[in-house]
Amino acid sequence: MGRFSIPMKGFVLFCLWAVSAEAEYLKYKDPKQPMSTRIKDLMKRMTLEEKIGQMSQIERRFASPDVMNQYFIGSVLSVPGDTPGLNATAEDWVNMVNKIQKAALSTRLGIPMIYGIDAIHGHNDVYNATIFPHNIGLGVTRDPDLVKRIGAATALEVRATGIPYAFAPCVAVCRDPRWGRCYESYSEDINIVRTMTEIIPGLQGDVPTNSSKGVPFVGGKSKVAACAKHYVADGGTERGIDENNTVINRTSLYGIHMPAYYDSIIKGVSTVMISYSSLNGEKMHTNRDLVTRFLKDNLKFRGFIISDSEGLDRITSPPDANYTYSVQAGILAGIDMVMIPNNYAEFIGNLTLLVKDNIIPMSRIDDAVERILRVKFILDLFEDPLADLSLVNQLGSQEHRELAREAVRKSLVLLKNGKITSQPLLPLPKKAPKILVAGTHADNLGYQCGGWTNQWQGVSGNNFIVGTTILSAIKKTVDPSTQVVYQQNPDANFVKSNKFDYAIVVVGEVPYAEMFGDSSNLTIPEPGPSTINNVCGAVKCVVVVISGRPVVLEPYVDKIDALVAAWLPGTEGQGVADVLFGEYGFTGKLARTWFRSVDQLPMNVGDPHYNPLFPFGFGLTTQPVKMN
Repeated sequence: MGRFSIPMKGFVLFCLWAVSAEAEYLKYKDPKQPMSTRIKDLMKRMTLEEKIGQMSQIERRFASPDVMNQYFIGSVLSVPGDTPGLNATAEDWVNMVNKIQKAALSTRLGIPMIYGIDAIHGHNDVYNATIFPHNIGLGVTRDPDLVKRIGAATALEVRATGIPYAFAPCVAVCRDPRWGRCYESYSEDINIVRTMTEIIPGLQGDVPTNSSKGVPFVGGKSKVAACAKHYVADGGTERGIDENNTVINRTSLYGIHMPAYYDSIIKGVSTVMISYSSLNGEKMHTNRDLVTRFLKDNLKFRGFIISDSEGLDRITSPPDANYTYSVQAGILAGIDMVMIPNNYAEFIGNLTLLVKDNIIPMSRIDDAVERILRVKFILDLFEDPLADLSLVNQLGSQEHRELAREAVRKSLVLLKNGKITSQPLLPLPKKAPKILVAGTHADNLGYQCGGWTNQWQGVSGNNFIVGTTILSAIKKTVDPSTQVVYQQNPDANFVKSNKFDYAIVVVGEVPYAEMFGDSSNLTIPEPGPSTINNVCGAVKCVVVVISGRPVVLEPYVDKIDALVAAWLPGTEGQGVADVLFGEYGFTGKLARTWFRSVDQLPMNVGDPHYNPLFPFGFGLTTQPVKMN
């Protein structure tokens, strides 16, 4: 027997190696295999529990290793204000995301999770990020190349923090400025909104020419998966009430609110988010006709459809009144991933029972999981699941801040320039003995950026945002000999007695988001009106309005010498000073109708009762003056 021992031992080792190799070879982990093969191979290995886990998106604070392993969680998100720590760095974010990812990879099949975040005007939840103008300002530019570059910059900053998925862009068509989300909309005009979907190839990369329609595309680690939202007609609700009902006929639905989704899908958008709102009385989260039959079947969308946060809970009134029904209705409508984001055990338990009781067919679950896995494979998460620090210097980079400054310049709309046309006030002279800057918004980055900045409802002040206030920008721009006096709300006697050459008044809305921004009066809050009256009644003045929509201005227009709509410009206030002082000319044209009074609303361009203070497309221009 001795002479056979070595060959026999080798044969046994060979057999063990062969068995081991066969056991270790998993098609879904082989990047050489076609994506469809990998998805099919993985799905046949998955249990029901693992599939439902993939459909679950939970909030970061719940994503412990134990939860990720027990429930096979497929996605995690940061809600506004939920950060790794105060003024967290890009490296802090990367380390946090990777820790959660490692927990996902330690599960039986090692399926990576996908991390998502709201990045709707830059990487707005992260300290030191570049905050771009909100969409209402970008619509004014009518510049698709600009928004594409903004998308690319945003993608780099999001990736710098280790995150591959952004809940943007909002392609709503806001038809009533009383809506608290109107600043998230590019325009009341669908043609402008369609043009602005060019932000998607900025975020994701340009779709290859040979790509099939409806198939998502993400072009590497400098890009992110995008999300067109909120499907559909969220901007058409009655009286502009957030999450309300949109009453509309099919012609207007498909002519006004739907076309931006056609463009988004053609441009390879990875995901679509469903709106809280209802359409002709039916909650969009339960609308199978539009979610499955139209979006998936007719438009051939192959990415995944995600609910809004607690979107299933809000199917019933009051919310969560019958959660089992809500889960059933939402999943059967065609929702693939559910932004739960808190009560994950309840969601998973309910959906599991609904499948086991044959109320929701396994085919519906498989459709959802296939779509989610497709996006994960397109993102190369299976090959490269962990983020590195190679992009951390992109966060708040000077190049991105210069881009934001350009966007601010192009988004400004000059509504009035001189009480007499032949005597324009703008551009302002840089050299003057003494000028006044006034208003609550002149030295407040939080107000300048608006909602969805640092916190859901935004913030006040300069402590949590890195940028340049309009006041700082003015001081940097004027001649060194010019004395700049700042008083937030000076009285008329102070203004008269100081013999200012001119004044710049910066006032507007305070930050808000979603339903907290719904307004039935659309007035500028005090002390804004008092500041306008006190200053503009005593000295030549330009008023810069910081707002997320048109507001009531008619009572003040005659008193004002020059009037500028600056919207919500973001961190780069230098862009405002660039144009006020003539380094660049005003070029912006209104992408929204500026009403006279709220009694006229809703009023959009083309309406028979159209009688605005400033019509859609209006905007005075000036020429640059390099030396003044």
